[in-house]
Amino acid sequence: MSKEEILVHACCATCACYVLQKIALEYTPVIYYYNPNIYPLEEYIRRRDELKNYASHQNIRFIEEIYKHDEWSKFIIGLEKEPEKGQRCDKCFLLRLEKTASYALENNIKAFTTTLTISPHKNSKTILKIGNNIAKDKKIFFLATDFKKQDGYEKTVEIAKKERFYRQNYCGCLYSLGNL
Repeated sequence: MSKEEILVHACCATCACYVLQKIALEYTPVIYYYNPNIYPLEEYIRRRDELKNYASHQNIRFIEEIYKHDEWSKFIIGLEKEPEKGQRCDKCFLLRLEKTASYALENNIKAFTTTLTISPHKNSKTILKIGNNIAKDKKIFFLATDFKKQDGYEKTVEIAKKERFYRQNYCGCLYSLGNL
């Protein structure tokens, strides 16, 4: 019997590797790479290509949205001076998770989640609240899991080292450069 698909918003291979392994126990994960916040374009491509390569090796379907950094910049306008973990980040999570949920619904995938909660640099409670609100509004299931719990972050770092993944030193947006 095949497992139900779940659309997994992912930002990079390092954050995704453990999450995908954990999710695969109950679902068939489908990676959704929608990250218009990542800057510069070379960084976006580097993260995308590594995640896409990992997905290929794991036989996981990989979906990429068109990179539209200008749309993200317009979406967060007025929040450029916000600190990390502030309102700019919350709005960025909202944009990416709404798009993930919409894509899932449009493609008959009944559940979605995100790898963002694996990071100790992100507020998981906020991410989960945003995901749950979107799920309620759009009438779709959101797998609300703080993946860093039960040593999730340590496990993903261990896998990333073994796989020799690139480990970036910032969240991804222009404003987070040098802030982590």
